[in-house]
Amino acid sequence: MEKITTAKLQDSKSQHKKICMLTAYDYPFAKILDEAGVDIVLIGDSLGNVALGYENTLPVSMQEMLIHTRAVARAVEQAMIVADMPFGSFQKKSKEALGNAIDLVKAGAEAVKIEGVQYLDAVKRIIKAGIP
Repeated sequence: MEKITTAKLQDSKSQHKKICMLTAYDYPFAKILDEAGVDIVLIGDSLGNVALGYENTLPVSMQEMLIHTRAVARAVEQAMIVADMPFGSFQKKSKEALGNAIDLVKAGAEAVKIEGVQYLDAVKRIIKAGIP
């Protein structure tokens, strides 16, 4: 199987093929998902609830996302790796959002996920920098 890219995902979408995305927070689970043929492995900020014992996702830090992104990236060979931008990492300034997105890419993410149309300026800045 080949490496999944944004172009391959766009092709799948245009051909009405299903795309499978599942969440992993660590090396062993990411390895299992990748070997199973999942298209996208997401490192979700839900790691706060699921793996770190937080009550919700709000306390998840960029540092924690970076650690888990690195672990997942070491395991994945074929799937696209998408990392959540945690709360507080993109809301303040779009320039700061870009810096955080770059850090996630350096950690192994191939795309980042931001929630909220009100953060369109941050999204545009990140996309302009070449980060899906």
